[in-house]
Amino acid sequence: MRRIFSQIIAATAGLWLASMFVPGVIVRAYPESNFFGIALAAQWQIFLFLGVILGLLNYFIKPILKTIALPLEMVTLGLFSCLISAGLILVLDLIFDELTIPLFLPLAYTTLIVWGLGLLLQLILIKGKTR
Repeated sequence: MRRIFSQIIAATAGLWLASMFVPGVIVRAYPESNFFGIALAAQWQIFLFLGVILGLLNYFIKPILKTIALPLEMVTLGLFSCLISAGLILVLDLIFDELTIPLFLPLAYTTLIVWGLGLLLQLILIKGKTR
């Protein structure tokens, strides 16, 4: 349970930091933005919604993709995992109009920010866990 919350928090904070510091990454709220009838009018609601979706993708879909790409992971010594993460962020960009990430460098920086925050939160939560 801690892992899924850390993925969601890392994705939300990572998208927020990327939109603040990475040129070209834009998250905006449209007046007609809604999710199954729930209006998302404020910017923080869009960040939270996109963070939840990206966190769930990282929690459920990423392990499946890493299992499928295990030979490539072994050949590249784990660097293919960054490509999988970038692909998930690109899928999020393609699905939702509220998020705009130009292709290569802003996508790479956003991926590194989300990955770094996820790693930091995992270390904090694992260290705080006593057995």
